[in-house]
Amino acid sequence: MNIDSRLILLDKIYKIYDDFIESIDVACKKFCSVCCTCNVTITSLESYKILFDLSAAEKKLLQIKLAAKCETQHFIPQTTTNRLAVLCAQDKDIPVEEIDSSWGECPLLTNNACPVYNKRPFGCRAFVSKHNCTETGYAEIDPFVLSVNTLFLQFIEHIDCDGYSGNIMDVMLSFEVQEKNWRNKQISVEPGSRLIKNHPVNILMVPPEHRSRIMPLFKKLKNITI
Repeated sequence: MNIDSRLILLDKIYKIYDDFIESIDVACKKFCSVCCTCNVTITSLESYKILFDLSAAEKKLLQIKLAAKCETQHFIPQTTTNRLAVLCAQDKDIPVEEIDSSWGECPLLTNNACPVYNKRPFGCRAFVSKHNCTETGYAEIDPFVLSVNTLFLQFIEHIDCDGYSGNIMDVMLSFEVQEKNWRNKQISVEPGSRLIKNHPVNILMVPPEHRSRIMPLFKKLKNITI
């Protein structure tokens, strides 16, 4: 599948999710940026969606912001969602991951607003809270919404299974170097690169108590056409 087709798929997946979020009660509003930390995970396809129509000057400015923040402590995922599903099904050890919101805000954030909001990755879209995080100091996400988020993460990784994932800063900074290999589906993630290889969906990680309720969303995702 070519890149244009995958981008269309990604947009349709986003649309299904955004429609779902509009149907539930969430407190998130514009300029509420407590959850906009430097710990967002992104796929290579999502990175391309953000970067492909930026001017050279805009890309340069973005690289400067990312490079300045990238040397500070931030979340580095050890496994992807689809790989995690397989490990859980096989009852194997799960890689230990360290994450802390105190490591700082997203380097893209400008005056408490996201300059790429319409193209933001799913890791940002999926962080929704039932109450105002600014007032409580923490987010509260309904368990079913967490299951929905996992389902969408699996599909988004699947359509970019020849690509890779990582922290938004690491992926976007490396993308210019990796893009040729990514386009040719020849990704080789080196140990210590902070990037992890994507995987196709093999097992859906949906708990039994949510399977019936999540089925309409699953069918919408499965039946997406281009």
